Amino acid sequence: MRIALLLLMISTAGWGQTKTTNSLDEKYEGLSLFFYRNTLRMLNQSDDPSFDELIKDIEKMKFLMIDKAGSQFTKEDYQKLLTGYKSENYEEMMSGRMEGRNFDVYLRESGGDVKGTVILANDSTSLMVLDILGKISLSKVQEFFNAIDNSTDIGSKIKDFASGKDDKKKKKDHIID
Repeated sequence: MRIALLLLMISTAGWGQTKTTNSLDEKYEGLSLFFYRNTLRMLNQSDDPSFDELIKDIEKMKFLMIDKAGSQFTKEDYQKLLTGYKSENYEEMMSGRMEGRNFDVYLRESGGDVKGTVILANDSTSLMVLDILGKISLSKVQEFFNAIDNSTDIGSKIKDFASGKDDKKKKKDHIID
């Protein structure tokens, strides 16, 4: 019974995420985390009501972090990634630069409602992707990244991966619910 439940969780973990994100996850070594709504609430360690408001429309999220040096991820690969999201009916909504990172935000709408959000944070050493089933306020993207980074458990996984302490950067898939 436990094995069947585990297989069901693993087989449905990628449901709802874009094909482009799933292909990226399969192609490159990196950190891969899945979050569900109740897990995201646990990131709010300071009980900040504005954070609860920020995540209220997120059903599920996949977080990827790829070490560019270790994976040979290139600028051309990044352009192919953006083209992949556009081919899945995602539209570029915002592009910017903050604290040495380039941010690109893509949305998929249906009937006037945002159904999916993809946020890419790209710098010289790593690529981070948030593939969200649902939406977040575009003005709060940096706050959301900071909350993930400052979460004790998740932040430590990210820092361990970035520093090479994460089992020699072998692919890590974690379902966090």
